Amino acid sequence: MSVDVEVETVISRPRTEVAAYAADPSNTPDWYANIESVAVHAPGPLAVGSRMDFVAVFLGRRIAYTYEVAELTPGERLVMRTADGPFPMETTYTWSDFAGGTRMTLRNRGEPTGFARIAAPVMERAMARATRKDLARLKTILEAPGAR
Repeated sequence: MSVDVEVETVISRPRTEVAAYAADPSNTPDWYANIESVAVHAPGPLAVGSRMDFVAVFLGRRIAYTYEVAELTPGERLVMRTADGPFPMETTYTWSDFAGGTRMTLRNRGEPTGFARIAAPVMERAMARATRKDLARLKTILEAPGAR
């Protein structure tokens, strides 16, 4: 069974600012509650082929995985796929202009294997809760007075 979670929010900041902040791997631990660390393999701007090592805690388990940027349209869309990790996963960020701000959509989908496959419905609900909280945190950070 696959998991597929899509959550969106509207952030009262210009799309270019929201996208620049959200797509910067160094900011990820600030707004993703479950991400402990991110290490980019090579310096420089994010590009197709860029790889990043993530360490996260999810459902009480420590998970290490590597994401590779598969698609990037700056300010509009970022797609990352696991190059190495416990199961194949794809994360997509999209940004669009919306009523004086930015609509950001975050989608996580994948194919759990082993025990995770059996627990997929529970994982999907937990991912949806976590993703809603993460986008709320991102909104709070970017809408704070004096934000980037």
